[in-house]
Amino acid sequence: METVTYVRGDATTPLGKGVKVIAHVCNDRGGWGRGFVLALSKRWPEPEADYRKWHRERAHNDFGLGALRLVRVDTYLWVANLIGQHGTRTGSKGPPVRYAAIDRALTGLGERALELGASVHMPRIGCGLAGGTWAGVEPLILERLSGRGVPVTVYDHD
Repeated sequence: METVTYVRGDATTPLGKGVKVIAHVCNDRGGWGRGFVLALSKRWPEPEADYRKWHRERAHNDFGLGALRLVRVDTYLWVANLIGQHGTRTGSKGPPVRYAAIDRALTGLGERALELGASVHMPRIGCGLAGGTWAGVEPLILERLSGRGVPVTVYDHD
């Protein structure tokens, strides 16, 4: 079974050659403006624009927990918007992270990465503003991506 490679650095500048996908977790409320998305938006306008349009037109598409959208930002680079967070704040039902939704989105991402022949790059998804734990997310990555032969690099920002 493949493993996850951990590096110090910026996930918006993924290492290595070939086709790459930068994956991150989004909320299901249409909010984009805090956390890792700020770094993405600084580099490329397309992921935010696509996310906002996807949310705005949600009555007519698949937007919701567990959904996934790949947005091409360069010839060999994509950004994967994974809907794995319910709302934006911790409430009576706990933090916004939804592990089942991340699992479903990662399943789709694994399929797409294999089709594209891509490696996947990410911060510790679901563990920042979403309030999740890496102990809850890493096994999903190992099963849905690494275990299927998709190379994964996780970036811990300096």
